[in-house]
Amino acid sequence: MRDPQELFELTPTAKDFDFGRPVLLHALSGFIDAGGAGRLAREHLLEVLEPALPGESAVATFDVDQLLDYRARRPLMDFAADHWESYDDPKLQLHALRDHDGTPFLLLTGPEPDMQWERFIAALVSLIKTLGVRATVGIHAIPMSVPHTRPAGVTAHGTRPELIAGHEPWIDHVRVPASVTNLLEFRLGQQNLDALGYAAHVPHYLAEGEYPPAAELLLNSVSRATGLLLPTDQLREASERVRAEIERQLVDNQQAAAVVKALEEQYDAFTRGRSANLLTESTPLPSADELGAELERFLAEHSKRDQGE
Repeated sequence: MRDPQELFELTPTAKDFDFGRPVLLHALSGFIDAGGAGRLAREHLLEVLEPALPGESAVATFDVDQLLDYRARRPLMDFAADHWESYDDPKLQLHALRDHDGTPFLLLTGPEPDMQWERFIAALVSLIKTLGVRATVGIHAIPMSVPHTRPAGVTAHGTRPELIAGHEPWIDHVRVPASVTNLLEFRLGQQNLDALGYAAHVPHYLAEGEYPPAAELLLNSVSRATGLLLPTDQLREASERVRAEIERQLVDNQQAAAVVKALEEQYDAFTRGRSANLLTESTPLPSADELGAELERFLAEHSKRDQGE
């Protein structure tokens, strides 16, 4: 394997900065992220928190030309009248931020690599050891057959049971396609390094739009596990607006409301220990024909309204 450290460039300031024993939080795009929860969480942190180092928050930048398949995920360009005006060049970067208590932590953002997974992970492990990272945490969201009217759930996983104490498993065993972030956690565990992750549960009928309650849940879960004081006020306000809008639409759509009620009954039965797992792939949806005819229209209208705002 070629030298993994050739994949990234660490800023000179970061080499000399004392991060203490920071947490590394990663929320890459490209894998399952129902309701855009992981994206909302990382954009929120970059927007409201201050850089840990003076100037730019990015402390390491990866060579995306070696990691991405541009034809599979073509970046966007703007054409203006008679010339190309701009190019959204993809960036895979490690940021250094401070939480509300001033504690430095690291945030990895950007597209999930399409290739050289093992080399990319080896590069990250090198950074983790160089910067003295005490725990690596991943966040994303998955669609579930759950109603928005019940407390949002989260699936937790980690390299040691102690890292996710207090979280009950939602499923026993499932075989799924790999992601680089899940493989990262697996490889870190093989090296006896602490790593954990959270997958928020998003109602499947809201999975294609933005669902800020899941982003709020992810950041709260990270805060509880790591001690970081991550802000969620804006996400909480957005969550309240989304819930109010959903309820308003359900009042006008009795058929969709009936489907939500069926999901509530299924959820309540599960929490009482009388149901199997709630993963959408393995549990038949109640009133599937109604779901296709009514909730897809509801979701489309909801997404359009969000984009308009």
